[in-house]
Amino acid sequence: MPRVSFGIVTWNSAEVIAGSVASVRQQGGVAAELLVWDNGSGDETRAHLDVLTRPDERIYADINVGFAAAHNALIARSRSEYYIALNPDVVLAPSFTAEIVAALEADPQAGSATGKLLRIDNPQILDSTGIRMLPSQRHVDRGADTVDAGQYDRLEYVFGASGAAACYRRHMLEDARIGREYFDEDFFAFREDADLAWRAQLLGWRCVYVPAARAWHGRRVTPARRPRLPAAINRASVRNRFLLRLKNQTWGHALTFAAPGLWRDAQVIGYVLAREHTSIPGLVDVVRYLPRALAKRRTIMRRRRVADEEIIAWFRQA
Repeated sequence: MPRVSFGIVTWNSAEVIAGSVASVRQQGGVAAELLVWDNGSGDETRAHLDVLTRPDERIYADINVGFAAAHNALIARSRSEYYIALNPDVVLAPSFTAEIVAALEADPQAGSATGKLLRIDNPQILDSTGIRMLPSQRHVDRGADTVDAGQYDRLEYVFGASGAAACYRRHMLEDARIGREYFDEDFFAFREDADLAWRAQLLGWRCVYVPAARAWHGRRVTPARRPRLPAAINRASVRNRFLLRLKNQTWGHALTFAAPGLWRDAQVIGYVLAREHTSIPGLVDVVRYLPRALAKRRTIMRRRRVADEEIIAWFRQA
């Protein structure tokens, strides 16, 4: 029976954590290990975890170290063949993991897998069927906000898995690791799933979308809600858009999509300077983190195994 570790990172997640943990307990067909890291929650999250989990299943941090660093610690602690990064606001169908792992077991080229995520408050609406890359260098959740009418019911490769419920093969994680980091800790939170997906693609790993693996996500961060999101989230989103490309984009790729990419950059910077002043520090962060980003880029480019055309093709898909 395949061994699977479930890593959940909480931060003020008291209202949702019980459903997520319960769904992990109900997974069939695998030997499951649950690991929960709490990032210094100030609500009742820990009181719930004290009841829902065993002491050896939980770690309580004094401060919020970020989504990326917390998952890195859980991955390093886990010993399973597969690691599922699971948001505390996601509920898995009982067969989710068995379906995901069966697809990975059948395809050695696949280093990660994602299922069909639906909105928990409106299950007819899709939340994500994988990461989709655009010519503007944006990444979006494929199918998000559309009615699930069977248009994404085919097993197929996608660019990457949404970090809300992503299954990673340990071999891929170790292959993609830079130093001790699987997820880039400079990202702190947001876009780190796309960064890992891009790095894995450069190394020749595939991500498989498994429509039979279903889950429900209570997504809070969407473009439409941006004006109402905390300033720290928007700052990280701005910073990480640029770090993502600085690390992973080849010169050939950059030239191919120079026009749409630069136009989107101008829109982002213009919006920040004109309307979202709280995100200006995110632009400063890009400069501050530049030496580390370029060092990581050198490692990635030295190790990449695929030609530009293979990556560029993902950004040209309709």
